[in-house]
Amino acid sequence: MKTKTLGALLSLAFAGALTMPAPAAAADKETRQMMADIRILQEQSQQLQNQISALIATLNESIKAVNARMEEQTNANRKSMADQKLVIDTISNDLRVLREKVDDNSVRVGSLGQEIDALRQSVSAIGTRPAAVETAAGDPAAAGAAPTDPAAPPVAGAAAVGTSPKKLLDGALADYFAGQYDLAALGFESYVRTFPQSPEAPEAQLRAGNSYLQTGKNDKAVDAYDVVIRTYPKSSSVAEAYLKKGQALMNLKQYDRAREAFDYVVKNFAPDNASVSIAQQRLIDLKAITAPPPKR
Repeated sequence: MKTKTLGALLSLAFAGALTMPAPAAAADKETRQMMADIRILQEQSQQLQNQISALIATLNESIKAVNARMEEQTNANRKSMADQKLVIDTISNDLRVLREKVDDNSVRVGSLGQEIDALRQSVSAIGTRPAAVETAAGDPAAAGAAPTDPAAPPVAGAAAVGTSPKKLLDGALADYFAGQYDLAALGFESYVRTFPQSPEAPEAQLRAGNSYLQTGKNDKAVDAYDVVIRTYPKSSSVAEAYLKKGQALMNLKQYDRAREAFDYVVKNFAPDNASVSIAQQRLIDLKAITAPPPKR
């Protein structure tokens, strides 16, 4: 009995010894399988990385090619814009030259028109002169009624008959800058009377007033400036005409009228106009002149 029991125990122990390595073998197989899977994943990852690197390289090459084309296109556009700007600048310069030529031609046409008017008046004067001579010859009393005085100054309108407008204006300017203000005033007023529509007429009338102002003939200066204001209200000479009129009125001690003229300049012309700052100073001067004396 004991022998049978011992044999059974040994059989069981031997059987257990034979069956114990089975779990370890299974675990080792799973480990190998996992390692194999990891290697496969690593290989796949490497392949993916290689593909990504290839794609990045291809993309970089494409970007370089696109950048190169864009740079070429930019350079081409820049050159085209530079060429267009050059063409536009050339056209602008040509237009400016043409405009200057047109303006010059307009001035010449205006001068020719004035020359024609002077010649027409000359012809009219020549046509009427024989009749006047004949009347004087047929009527000795009429001839003696209008003696000529060599010392008398010539009539301004008559001096302009047959005279070139440019020559007449240049002569008046020469007298003005030479200090011959009486002669200058006659010349300027003759020019304005003969060529009232000339572009230089407002400035000539203004200089006539300035000539009177220089010689202390303030009443005539005021009248001359009023002609500028009434006849050429849109001229650039109006601001100075009001200013100089105020100055002449100050000289005449007509302070209220002078203040009105200076106020008009300050209120109706742009601050950058040279006459405005002078008018403001004249208003200060007027205030000092008309201020009541301090009480003692």
